[in-house]
Amino acid sequence: MKHFEDTESLITVRDWLRFAVSRFNEAELFFGHGTDNAFDEAAYLILHTLHLPLDRLEPFLDASLTHGESEQVQAVIERRVHERLPAAYLTHEAWLGAHRFYVDERVIVPRSFIAELLHEQLAPWVENPDEVTRALDLCTGSGCLAVLAALAFPNAEVDAADLSKDALDVAAKNVGDYGLADRIELVESDLFAALDGRTYDVIVSNPPYVNAESVAALPPEYQAEPALALGSGEDGLDATRKILAGAQAHLNPGGLLVVEIGHNRDALEAAYPALPFTWLDTESGDQYVFMLRREDLAGL
Repeated sequence: MKHFEDTESLITVRDWLRFAVSRFNEAELFFGHGTDNAFDEAAYLILHTLHLPLDRLEPFLDASLTHGESEQVQAVIERRVHERLPAAYLTHEAWLGAHRFYVDERVIVPRSFIAELLHEQLAPWVENPDEVTRALDLCTGSGCLAVLAALAFPNAEVDAADLSKDALDVAAKNVGDYGLADRIELVESDLFAALDGRTYDVIVSNPPYVNAESVAALPPEYQAEPALALGSGEDGLDATRKILAGAQAHLNPGGLLVVEIGHNRDALEAAYPALPFTWLDTESGDQYVFMLRREDLAGL
């Protein structure tokens, strides 16, 4: 890997922050895994590398780094520029709200809109969270939504299913970190294939949903993620079709299916004109997550 030169004059956090922003902009990095600009990404990577509070940059801007710390900061900046890895793979952490999760290249970087809905316990669609006793996170990846579901519904046993054994190994670490191994069962399953006979009050899923054209145009930061977790056929809806076809058999009466589908709302509604999709509001709008009840799926 090519190393940056002429960095001897970089002494303080402010110096390294300016340098990192310049290098990130020069390299035309893509941001979308927790930050959306070079400054925030640089600040996060530097603060994390120096073991400083992630929400307190200002007090440390003029602090001097030791030679060893400078080497560590330079190394993480170089990796971000030259390897084009998402920051989460460099720090092995990702945040959904106030919740931290371990991640590495075996899983997609968590960024689901469903997380904020679980923070609200799927209100008002779930009237009494204490009455949810069975939940499923389909395509669990790092296990983040399974963990959030267990926290949102304190009386629920949660299944976390994924086709990738590697992803389930990462999920197991996160489940253990949150002390939820007694409530979350990890299941190796191609969607519902290994879940025969299991039914749920709530099913959440953030499946692959990127269409083939978009997959081909993804920047290197997204190409670093597992391809299995991104693409889903020509129109991005292959996995969603299978979920819709199988969900009714795995939902209890009145049960909820909540699925994230990215930018595919128009295509999905065109493919299923008879389904009464409820589109859930998130901070980014009401285009990305739909909800159906078991009874809505009766016609499929």
